[in-house]
Amino acid sequence: IPVISAGALAVAFRNKRSEYSQLTRIAPSYMKMAETFTVMFEHFAWKSALLLMEDDMTERDCYFTLEAIFHLMDDYAVKTHSFPPEERLRTDEIFQEIHDTEVVIMCAGADRIREIMLAAHKRQLTNGSCMFFNVDLFNASSYGNGSWRRGDEYDDDARKAYASLNTVTLLRTVKPEYENFSIEMRKSTERVGLYDCSDCGNVNMFIEGFHDAMLLYAIALHEVMKNGHNKKNGTEITSHMWNRTFEGIAGQVSMDLNGDRNGDFSLLSMTNVEAGSYEVVANYFGVNKTFQLLSAFDISRFTVKERQEVKQELPQKSCELGVSALTGVTVGALLGAVMLVAFYFFRKNYRITIQRRSRADEPYCGKHHQLQEDAIKSNFSAA
Repeated sequence: IPVISAGALAVAFRNKRSEYSQLTRIAPSYMKMAETFTVMFEHFAWKSALLLMEDDMTERDCYFTLEAIFHLMDDYAVKTHSFPPEERLRTDEIFQEIHDTEVVIMCAGADRIREIMLAAHKRQLTNGSCMFFNVDLFNASSYGNGSWRRGDEYDDDARKAYASLNTVTLLRTVKPEYENFSIEMRKSTERVGLYDCSDCGNVNMFIEGFHDAMLLYAIALHEVMKNGHNKKNGTEITSHMWNRTFEGIAGQVSMDLNGDRNGDFSLLSMTNVEAGSYEVVANYFGVNKTFQLLSAFDISRFTVKERQEVKQELPQKSCELGVSALTGVTVGALLGAVMLVAFYFFRKNYRITIQRRSRADEPYCGKHHQLQEDAIKSNFSAA
């Protein structure tokens, strides 16, 4: 039975030799997205990366997203660090990992991304000494969608910090058909009463994928039946969906030999820091693996500068340790002083005692000495 999915994005589903032999992935997988980073690392000569993820241990979208990058970056020094969504963010631990890293690739909720970027800005790591990226495949706030504005006292710092944050997302088309499709989808969500869905205003790749899945299946089925095959021949239908191109709702769709859609991705950067606005500065085209720089691209923003070490205030945990150490030194010094004074008085008292004993023994010693002399004289006389 042919299976066409806009999901199944994780690395494990790329193996089509056994149970996934009839699986066609109509949405670009995480591995296709990861190619964007390997191309950038090669282009900009970066050597090291930290993969920073929020892992909810249930759906694990961010884990599977960055897992693909990890798999493709064997030639680079790559570290990983994860944190649960329900716990307080331990930024000190995160920046311990960052200190010897050129590139930080993040996948987390929008609020967590903002918290990390504010902490990086405070540590003066947003001056070009480290490259920051977040991955937003679904146009959703749960994927840290690049939004820095919250209407709070930190907005100004967040805007400056996000000037160093670049976003990798799906390349968006401007086809009139796609715009009409997006409008219809938004109307549909309103009709069914999804007013409390914060991300429903965006048409993500899943909705687009379901549309293209129906189209691809119809094309393959038509070709199979035209060639005289039975419409129940799932293997034949699947083979007609692989290794081909067709026109989807958002543009041309390219399926590779493995039945996976080639992905086209965009790189967004803040091009107007005063306004805090983003612009597409580069595109990656998966079908021919090319990296296209656009007119808004600024090479200086992607060149790692020499990092200046900044002395930071000690974190709370370290402060407690410092106070304990200072207390220990103070107490030790006082004890040492007391022992020195005690030793001084003991030595002085000991000398006085010896002197008194010596004076008390002087008559006895003189008498004993006189007896010895008399004995010697007596012996000589006898001789």
